[in-house]
Amino acid sequence: MIPKLSTYELKFPHPDQANEEGMVAWGGDLSPSRLIRAYQQGIFPWYAKGDPIIWWSPNPRLIMELEDFKLSRSLKKSLKKFEYKFDTNFREVMHKCASTPRRAQSGTWIQQEIIEAYDELFGMGLAHSVESYQNGVLVGGLYGVVVGRVFCGESMFSHATDASKAAYAVLIAHLKTWGYDFVDCQVPTDHLKSLGAKEVSREYFLERLYDSNMHVLDSRWIVEKRLLEDLQSL
Repeated sequence: MIPKLSTYELKFPHPDQANEEGMVAWGGDLSPSRLIRAYQQGIFPWYAKGDPIIWWSPNPRLIMELEDFKLSRSLKKSLKKFEYKFDTNFREVMHKCASTPRRAQSGTWIQQEIIEAYDELFGMGLAHSVESYQNGVLVGGLYGVVVGRVFCGESMFSHATDASKAAYAVLIAHLKTWGYDFVDCQVPTDHLKSLGAKEVSREYFLERLYDSNMHVLDSRWIVEKRLLEDLQSL
């Protein structure tokens, strides 16, 4: 039986107690304290409109080792099509992730309460957005949460060919330079696997995550001009 979380207690069951689908618990709220505690334990919220908050820790887990990212020839060319920014339009990135249609998916799990909750984490320097622009218009990007030296990717959108992939490439390049360990991609998808992500056991993921929790990196994200120029010149 999946336990219900108390409104006043922040403690989560251990991820090993998740059911076969990866569900750890349900209920509780989306307060910053609870969200931070969840991510530190490798748990994240994901639920449909009208459902209670459901907390997950899937097994296997999808991660991207920074050195494994595959930068294809076509993506190298696309990198030059966009301008890039960090943390300039966080809420807008979330809104576009929520409203952009996706294949074989109706509706979105990124509801207004999710946007409000993650915007609070953004204000605390714990959530970030990566943004691609064309002629000053936001055309692609992604957002996620930082846990120690791990970036936990949440969602991405693209309104121009390769706009989100290019933003992801820029993110990976900066994470390497800044000393991050890996990207938590959460749920296995063919799209992310094509970019180099791999499935690992929950046990292995948690071991890496717990080690990362012991390190705190600078929360200010600014696109490094020289790094971007090097990436676009490949």
